[in-house]
Amino acid sequence: MLNKVLSKILIVVALISSICCIPLFLLDGLSLNIRILIAITIVSTSVLLARYLLRDIREGLSALELGLLNLKDGEYATTLSYQNEDELGKLCSLYNSTALQLREEKHWIYQRELLLDKITQSSPEVLFLVNDQQQVIFSNIAARRFFNCSKGLDGNLLSHLLTTAPKGAEAAIAEKKEGLFSIVFDEDEPQTWHMSTGKFSLNNQEHTLFILKQMTRELSRQEVAVWKKVIRVISHELNNSLGPISSMLHSGGIISEKLNEDRLTRVFSTIDERIQHLSDFVQGYGKFAKLPEPKIQAIDWGHLTATLKSQWQFIDFSTEKQTVYADPVQLEQLLINLIKNAHESGSLPEDVSIRLEQRQNESCISVMDKGKGISENVMANALIPFYSTKASGSGLGLALCREITDAHHGNIGLFNREGGGLTVRVILPYQG
Repeated sequence: MLNKVLSKILIVVALISSICCIPLFLLDGLSLNIRILIAITIVSTSVLLARYLLRDIREGLSALELGLLNLKDGEYATTLSYQNEDELGKLCSLYNSTALQLREEKHWIYQRELLLDKITQSSPEVLFLVNDQQQVIFSNIAARRFFNCSKGLDGNLLSHLLTTAPKGAEAAIAEKKEGLFSIVFDEDEPQTWHMSTGKFSLNNQEHTLFILKQMTRELSRQEVAVWKKVIRVISHELNNSLGPISSMLHSGGIISEKLNEDRLTRVFSTIDERIQHLSDFVQGYGKFAKLPEPKIQAIDWGHLTATLKSQWQFIDFSTEKQTVYADPVQLEQLLINLIKNAHESGSLPEDVSIRLEQRQNESCISVMDKGKGISENVMANALIPFYSTKASGSGLGLALCREITDAHHGNIGLFNREGGGLTVRVILPYQG
């Protein structure tokens, strides 16, 4: 294109110089050959002079053309070397400053894209983008794990991925139903998830972004926080009442001794026993409401089970010399509660067992019995504070186990065993 423009300018110069040579042919005294030679010389000189004067313009326009082609190709690193102090030089200087600014903006956008990709890939939320043909064009690592795919999901049809989705998720995703829904991974207990969707246009195509977030732990945390607040209020009121009652009871006991009345002494003794029981009850709930932050350390599993066997009878199916990372006091309390429940389930003492399995990034502790098991309704409420199927139960045993597990960033689940009995499985993250 540049050559065409310069050629047209040279043609115009040649035509104008030819027109200017017309008066030569009107002069007398010169032969025709001389007149033609003079005309050719004038036209040639004009064209050569114009070509010489246009060389800077040619260089400037060539530089601008090359620079614009680089911009078209997305290349912003190249600058123009044309430095003449003319209008083209100013244009080239403006081009260089524009290219520099675009290069900096491109670098900034690239860094932001890297940051965004790192954030989305490391996010625990399940993210995947679907185009108008229901084809996945973007997904993060959490989405691959969610759909149980070792490779990337990009290029797969959503309908194909739903066949590998956890039970309960396929319907929610297919219907694009925003809100809470429940899913089940393998044999684990049901989990509560939340799904939100967003639609936008990308490359003139309608796209849908799916965001799935696990809410089980958050809901449990909020639920336990409410229970703790209730427990603290009740404990405070009971302690305020138990103090004066205990003081008056002591004074009454002294008076009854002076009166030498056996029935009155038995009454005061019974009241004192019930006050002590109620005080222990309140302290138990206070322990649940004020669970300290766990102090994680390496625990020798063999030593821990040996200590527990001095109190309870059970079989340990774990391999020797294993290590679990947890708070020693809290883990021991958790196991005591689970073993105690196993013995109270109607199972024979020799049928109560424990197993520790070391997985890739976690430790799995299973406490098993061969009792009656539990119903679905009991299983759904067993981890809630105050809930108990025992007449004299406080409803804190399993709730405290869940609180300890949550404090360790793990999880706990209850599963009925084939042939009768119950398995309580505690998953603790490996923090070695």
